[in-house]
This record gives sequence, C-alpha cells and structure tokens, in this order.
Amino acid sequence: MNPARILVVDDDENLRWVLQTQLEDMGYAVQPAGDGLQAVEAIEQEPPALVLSDLKMPGLSGMELLDKIRSEYPEVPVVLMTAFGTIQSAVQAMRAGAYDYLTKPIDYEELGLVVSRVLEHFRLVKEVRSLRASLDRKYGFENIIGNSEALLSVLDTAARAAQSESTILIHAETGTGKELLARAIHFNSRRREKPFITINCGAIPRELLESELFGHVKGSFTGAVGHKAGKVELANRGTLFLDEIGEMPGELQVKLLRLIQQGELEKVGATSPLKVDVRFVAATHRNLRAMIEDGTFREDLYYRLAVIPLELPPLRDRVEDVPELVEHFFLRMREKQGRPNLILPPALLTRFQDYRWPGNIRELENVIERIVVLSRGDEITLADLPDFLRRERPAVDMLQLDLPAGGISLESVEKELLIRALDKFNGNQTHAAKYLDISRKALIYRIEKHGIRKKATEGPDEEEPDTPGNSQVR
Repeated sequence: MNPARILVVDDDENLRWVLQTQLEDMGYAVQPAGDGLQAVEAIEQEPPALVLSDLKMPGLSGMELLDKIRSEYPEVPVVLMTAFGTIQSAVQAMRAGAYDYLTKPIDYEELGLVVSRVLEHFRLVKEVRSLRASLDRKYGFENIIGNSEALLSVLDTAARAAQSESTILIHAETGTGKELLARAIHFNSRRREKPFITINCGAIPRELLESELFGHVKGSFTGAVGHKAGKVELANRGTLFLDEIGEMPGELQVKLLRLIQQGELEKVGATSPLKVDVRFVAATHRNLRAMIEDGTFREDLYYRLAVIPLELPPLRDRVEDVPELVEHFFLRMREKQGRPNLILPPALLTRFQDYRWPGNIRELENVIERIVVLSRGDEITLADLPDFLRRERPAVDMLQLDLPAGGISLESVEKELLIRALDKFNGNQTHAAKYLDISRKALIYRIEKHGIRKKATEGPDEEEPDTPGNSQVR
C-alpha cells in the first residue's frame, strides 16, 4: 500500500526541510512547495492526501490557498500553520474550512497526532461515500430492472414518496420484488443512515409474532428469561418493512394501529409504553379490501397504511421487460456458476416472453439458474429449456368473445375466465389452476382480487405437489 502523500507549503526553506524529514520518518510521502502558487500547480497535477500550509506567505497566502482548495478540491483536507497563534486567526481558519491548525514553533509529537487524525477521518469519509454509492447501486430505484410504462409509473410515485414520512402500502403478487422496492424507498429517504428492518408477518407463528414484533420484558411469559427488543424498537428512527401484512392476526392489528397513531410501543409484559420514531412500509399479495368486508382486516388500519398505495405490476403485465431481466439474470448466474463461455441465443427470448410467469421475477430468476446449471453445451438450445417454455400454448379463442366497438375490460375477461374454469371443475382450485397453467396460490390470489365468492368454489379441493408446468417460486 502506497504511503499517504502530504503537500508541505511554507516559504521558510529550513522549516520545509525539517517538516519533510519528520513526516517521512513517520512513514508519509512528502512533496514540498515554496509558496501558494507552487502548491496550486502541485495539486492540479495530483491532489494529495493532505495539505500542510503556512498561514502567512508572500503572494498567495495560506488563507487564499485554503479558499481555492475548499472550492475546487473539497475532498483534500487542509491543516494551517501559523506563528500568530491567536484565537482570531485560528477561528478564522476553522470557519474557512481548515480541518485543524498548528502553531509555530511546531511540536512534532503534536504534528504526528494531528496528521494521523486528519488522514484517518478522511479515510473513513471516503469509505462512507463508497459504501453509500454501493448502496445506491444495490438498493436504488435504478436497480429495479425494466423500462415498461407500468413499472416506471410505480417507480416515479415511489421515488417521490420516499422523500416523505408517509406510510406506504405495496400491493403485489408474490415474487414481484416487494422488498426490493421497499429497500429502494428507504435508501432514498431521509432515514437512509438508520436501520431498515424487515419482518414477514406470514412466516412467524401467531403466538410468537407479537414478541418478535414488539419485544418483551423478562418474565412476561414462560421462557422469557430476559428482555428482548422487537423489530419495531430495532427500527427506531429508521424504516420497518411489514411484509405480508394481510397475515397479521386481528389482535395484533389493534396494537399496530395504536403504534402508528401514537408512536408508542407496548412491549409484551411492560407496564408503560416506549416512544419510537418509525416509518412504516407494508406489503401484501392479498386483497385487503375483500378482507375488510370479511372482517379479517381492520379498515382503520388499512387507511393508516395506505396513505400512499403502490401497485407493483406482475411480470405478465410488463412483457417488454422480460428480455432485459433474462439477460440480467443470465449474466449473474453465468458468473455464479462458473460458466463464462455460456451463450444464450437471442432467438430463444421469445420463449420467455410468451410464458405468463405466475411466479413472477423470482420464478424467472430460478428458471434461468436451472438452465445455466443444467445446459449441456456452451450454447443454450431449445432442448435445454424447461418443458413449459418449449411447448406451444393453445390460443384462447375458446372463449368465443365478441369484441364490442366501445372496448372491453381485461379485468372482466380475466374474472369470467376464472369463474368458467372453476365451474368446469366444480370449484376445485387445484384442477382449475392446472387447467389455467398457473399455481394454486396464483389462482387464489386472483379469486381474492376479483372477489369471487363461494358459489364458484364450493367443490372439493386438495393440495398437490408442484410440477414443472405449474410450480412457481413463492
């Protein structure tokens, strides 16, 4: 690792030599300059890690040099030296942007401490900037791949909403990237330096969810051997992402509503509330309005969460984004699996566009990984694709729809198709899902979405193991 380069600026040749000797003995590389103009030339050729400059020099003074560096090279720290070590000159230098100052005669032990402190501080600043840039690349909206109008409209709203403190409710099917969107919102908000905490309300047993979310105090229940901070407390001053909020039990919905309204956290077993400052982003694949009608989701909580509602489109509604996504995942998986010479012919992309991807982006990513792992040669062929991408789908003219001159609602067509498929199999969801070539969960999502009630779903039903044709990544 190259030593840090320090530019020493002083019109006193003897002092320059002494400073150079002392700093080189400390392990630094030193470049001397006899006045401010020479210093400017040196900085223009290559900015140093630190400028150590006399305050009073003929021509361009130390203060004028400081002003120029602060305006043109703000990443270069400046430490000024002065024989006029008055409070006034020190304060003026610090206000003008000097990181620190030293008084003459120079105490070389103090010199070493100051230089070390300045370089360490600016090293950390650069690391933070690098990390922030990395976060922007990883979690920024630009990392959400696609240029379809359906997606860009959502991202535009999300980007503007990120700057606010309002709660956000993301509605989307499983596998569309709800958490990725939530992270982008957080890392583009004023809370970006604070925690982003996630909790999946559907992945934690009901009896444990309250403690996991709100925390508990020692002795509040059997097994509570110590105090525990919940997800809400961990997210204080940051963002809490409540994934699958529709799975939250009713009794916890009441506590969450109070938390959002009052900003007060009630731990399990606690005798007094705790003030917290949390921004909430929730997400669900379920139809919360239908759940409100059924009495399984609180209406007042819904309106507290849905201050800014976002509808993340499924992959089938952004078909034009599929080639870019395929290319993105293919390059990533090719590197991950150590197959840099593998080729995906453009002619095969239509196969990916023709499929409806019920499991959305997550399913697409997993399918690409499977293809990269299992392909036989250095070029992917039709035979390397899964069966459901190879086979030709029949046309849907079986619906025998008359297209009226005034237009037709695609939502109504989808609802009618669902009802017909369910009627065909006496309400059996598994068989209807197979017939429509979607997963059973995707079918249930659409049933809830369109509010299709029991009359079409009264028949017997059973779970089934997923098959390549309709297994979807959840």
